[in-house]
Amino acid sequence: MLDLIQKSFSEAEKTLKNFITNPRNIETIEKIADLIAEAFERDNKVIIFGNGGSMCDAMHFAEELTGHFRQNRKALPAIAISDPAYITCVANDYGFEEIYSRGVEAYAQTGDIVIGISTSGNSLNVIKGLQKALNLDCFTVALLGGNGGKIAGTCDFEIIVPSFVTERIQEIHIMIIHIIIELIEQRLFAII
Repeated sequence: MLDLIQKSFSEAEKTLKNFITNPRNIETIEKIADLIAEAFERDNKVIIFGNGGSMCDAMHFAEELTGHFRQNRKALPAIAISDPAYITCVANDYGFEEIYSRGVEAYAQTGDIVIGISTSGNSLNVIKGLQKALNLDCFTVALLGGNGGKIAGTCDFEIIVPSFVTERIQEIHIMIIHIIIELIEQRLFAII
């Protein structure tokens, strides 16, 4: 058991080190935070989605923006497409692959930021949601893993965690999300 615990921590450490030693990743995080902050300054919103653990990350991202992260401040407009009644309705009527594209169609306006989270980069419903966002003149961001899958190269900004181990990718994704929120709060509210 102790060997398994040590192995997991070592694997996580290696994944994080591989990620942070690429300066492009750090620069992209800053650009995404600036993009979202600018959207909030224009009274636009953020729409986020993903499947399974990535949906949990989308919900976490949205609640940290609408609630608060470090200190009390104005609520920021963010929506995670995660309502089970909505998802099962659209999945039943149009198919599971349409759940995010229909949500983007319903909620997105030009200038909004649409964020898709997929550890493989191959989730068809995430791909279709991001495509719909591009068709509506939204800015698109993807948090991915592995080699980025089919989503790689299709969004305005993409961050690809260099691992094919889902839990390691998700651990880095949540760190990225927290750092982006911290940067947004610092820019908009001078919170340190």
